[in-house]
Amino acid sequence: MATKIRLARGGSKKRPFYRIVVADSRMPRDGRYIEKIGTYNPLLPKDSEDRVKMDMERVKHWLGQGAEVTDRISRMLEAADVLPKKERANMKKAAPGKKATERAEEKAAKAEAAKEAAAAPAEEAPAAEEETPAEA
Repeated sequence: MATKIRLARGGSKKRPFYRIVVADSRMPRDGRYIEKIGTYNPLLPKDSEDRVKMDMERVKHWLGQGAEVTDRISRMLEAADVLPKKERANMKKAAPGKKATERAEEKAAKAEAAKEAAAAPAEEAPAAEEETPAEA
């Protein structure tokens, strides 16, 4: 039987609360589980001790039995120094694409040119006013 340590969602709508459970990997997310080994409340502040509670003895027992951990649980266990930190692919999905960066550069260049153009006539305008009275 392939077991996993994972989160089972509970709580009401828009108020999530998770049980950390050991379950057969073929069972549904919120379905039957073998053992509840902790809780996770994402609504609490990150520095709160009650945000993540786990029975570390049972976690180590199930890891020794060959249970796999999901990504979210592995991050929690890495923070608790139970598992070694994994190297993860840090995708640059949030970075803008090539065309977006080109558009941003063009917009910045146009804004800078407009700023220079606005500053240049302001300097020349008093000089132009001085010349007109001299001609009269």
